[in-house]
Amino acid sequence: MTTRDLDRLAKYVKAHRLELYPSRLAAAQAAGISKDTWHRVEEGEAVRDSTYAKIDKALGWAAGSCLVIAEGGEPVFAGEATTSSARTSASLSEEQARKMAWDTARATLPTAPVGELDTFVNELVENLRRAGIVTDGA
Repeated sequence: MTTRDLDRLAKYVKAHRLELYPSRLAAAQAAGISKDTWHRVEEGEAVRDSTYAKIDKALGWAAGSCLVIAEGGEPVFAGEATTSSARTSASLSEEQARKMAWDTARATLPTAPVGELDTFVNELVENLRRAGIVTDGA
């Protein structure tokens, strides 16, 4: 698995936050996290995967975008069409996509039954495959 580039993620998060929110506090409140936690992300410090999921939502990114950015990809905006012109240049192996989906699902839905999480992960990976983000190769 690719090493996470948290400095790269920090730049993306800060740049997009400045477009949407007047302050870190406003962004943090929208995400449901503390201002200090948001600051940690913008400083390139590690936080829980569940925090990245909350930041994705607050910034209007599709679930998992923070992790994709940290691994060298581009964010996908929530509700963005998956036409060829809207596809990201990033690609993930099925294993990477499954791990990211599973980690995010467990972090955001901690009380969901494992079977429901498996169903969610399978559906997400298939959607990412159709969008050209998940490849069969490594």
